[in-house]
Amino acid sequence: MTGGRAVVTGIGVVAPTGVGADEHWRSVLAGRRRTGPITLFDASGYPTRLGGEVADFDPARYADNRALVQTDRWTHLGFAATALALDDAGLPDRATDPYAWAVTLASASGGNLFGQRELQRLWSSPTRTVGAYQSIAWFYAASVGQLSIRHQAKGPCGVVVSEAAGGLDSLAHAVRTVRRGVPVVLAGATECPLSPYALACQLRSGLLSEVADPERAYRPFDATASGYLPAEGGAVFVVEELGHAVARGARIYGEVSGWGATHDAAHTTADSAGDPHQYARAMRLALGRAGVEPDEVDVVVPDALGVPRYDRAEASALRAVFAARTPPVSTHKELTGRAHQGGSALDVATALLAFAHDTLPASAGPDVVAEGCELDFLRAERRPRTRVALVCARGFDGFNSALVLRGAPPAGEES
Repeated sequence: MTGGRAVVTGIGVVAPTGVGADEHWRSVLAGRRRTGPITLFDASGYPTRLGGEVADFDPARYADNRALVQTDRWTHLGFAATALALDDAGLPDRATDPYAWAVTLASASGGNLFGQRELQRLWSSPTRTVGAYQSIAWFYAASVGQLSIRHQAKGPCGVVVSEAAGGLDSLAHAVRTVRRGVPVVLAGATECPLSPYALACQLRSGLLSEVADPERAYRPFDATASGYLPAEGGAVFVVEELGHAVARGARIYGEVSGWGATHDAAHTTADSAGDPHQYARAMRLALGRAGVEPDEVDVVVPDALGVPRYDRAEASALRAVFAARTPPVSTHKELTGRAHQGGSALDVATALLAFAHDTLPASAGPDVVAEGCELDFLRAERRPRTRVALVCARGFDGFNSALVLRGAPPAGEES
């Protein structure tokens, strides 16, 4: 053991920006917008008809038909992201020591498409029945259970539920699991909130964009911001104890060195904007646990909801933490849409890939900064300075999380 330090040795991405970390990275660098008309169901009767989908996704490449018929698309995305992460880490598909592997993923809405299909069959067919797998496929812990079985991970497994903040919380929990003696943890999140029921639930919040032009619909921190677009996808990581990773000669992307989580103690309403004080406190907790001073942060990856009052609150929280020396801010959610807990996990993947490629990518926006959102948005790619990233996320109903990542030196450089 090496002090229970937790490092990331594998990244699996399944997102609108691409399947696989390399394809996602190329899309981010190119600034390719991957939002467009929803095709997973007929959304023509809804005020929001755009979203971010994983194009040409073939789940049969990552799981057999028996597993696929028992599970929802959200879990199919998890099968793929986990397989990609294990391959990237150079680990086998099944644990040789089952109790040395654990699974800790984040979840929020569960198996929407599967549940929608089965309930429609219940109420519209003469048989008035649902399939046997309805009892497990929709369940918010379904992906954790399926992955632990599939990869024979019998260590302490669990699911974190804190909406969009969950993607960061899962990695924080993975670090704690490593420190308790489990050398390999699968962490991160995927999401698929694209079904009639899921879209209706999101519309009720009043936070979705109803702009019909994909180029203008989701514009965080921009003067034209009008809400967010829903998206599917996310990222799964192999989080490994440092000594275990070094002993097997694994490539290390970086270390999860600090985290913080707070709560507003308030529901999300039509008028709320989140509590910037509690959000800033989560950031300070993460920096403090990492032993990082604010001026050491190379880049901030924000939550970037795209709702004007939330964007202003986030900018206020960042200014409270960093004062007049706010580090460069870079967001790419407008390229993909908001995949809730999968989206914050994807932000972690982007930050780690940036250090691996020795390039901080330019922010995808804003074009015209909204009043109250004056931050140092990264307008052109540049080399990292300190290799420290602060990734931030907020979940509806008051969740706030922040994660500090220390990037490993790029290949060929000494640490």
